[in-house]
Amino acid sequence: MLNDKSNQENDEFEIEILPFAKAELVRLMKMNLDSDKMIRERVKVEMNKFLYEVLKEVCYELNKYPYTTIEYEMFEEAVYPYTNIRKVNEEKRRIIAHLDAIKADCDVLSAYVKKTLKIKDDEEDDFIPLAGRVKALRIIRNDEF
Repeated sequence: MLNDKSNQENDEFEIEILPFAKAELVRLMKMNLDSDKMIRERVKVEMNKFLYEVLKEVCYELNKYPYTTIEYEMFEEAVYPYTNIRKVNEEKRRIIAHLDAIKADCDVLSAYVKKTLKIKDDEEDDFIPLAGRVKALRIIRNDEF
């Protein structure tokens, strides 16, 4: 009867084979977390899977090299996105801020051109965009035939 209960429990909770020793990961996580933090079982399992996925991605990048020996420089290049994520995010924010400044400059120039370089008094433009011209030409051609 006791064996029946344990078999039922095993059926309910699938036993997962994890790539890394869970105890070592938990020890490292606790070393880097505040002492008052508790880690749920699912977090332990998902951290294990996540680290395995990162390992696979790094190995995928390393496999791109034609050499049979993996050198440290190759390894550094493969792990760069993971080790320098803060720098990458800072660069992203800097680029976005620069693009926003360019956009603001364009808006100012556009307003200046509209205000100072008016040819007509009315605000309407006779300009037809290229797509509109092509569509108009098609309509005209179809009406002629």
